Amino acid sequence: MKPIPLNPETEAVARRIIWFEPPSDALSDPVRFMAYAMARATHADMKVIRRYVSDEDFQEALDRAPPGIIDPRSWAYWNSKFGRFPAPPMPVANSDSLHGSSESCRGA
Repeated sequence: MKPIPLNPETEAVARRIIWFEPPSDALSDPVRFMAYAMARATHADMKVIRRYVSDEDFQEALDRAPPGIIDPRSWAYWNSKFGRFPAPPMPVANSDSLHGSSESCRGA
């Protein structure tokens, strides 16, 4: 996915959507940023985002969305907007992402 530039309008959107970190950090991972946007952006926020995110990039963000960010309703909505009906299964965390790698769990 192409980077989303940091400029005054994307900074304002990033500040609203991912309020708990600086906009530069929020925009540094566009897939993660888009997952938060799909769950929390207003229509006005999404109009700004769509100036920088193509349909292909949006679909890539859906395909690579991290687990635990997008709620089921938003997941269904955004997938349907791109012709994915019924929506594919939502992203789920695997045990490695929850507990580290299997090596670190063994205490080796």
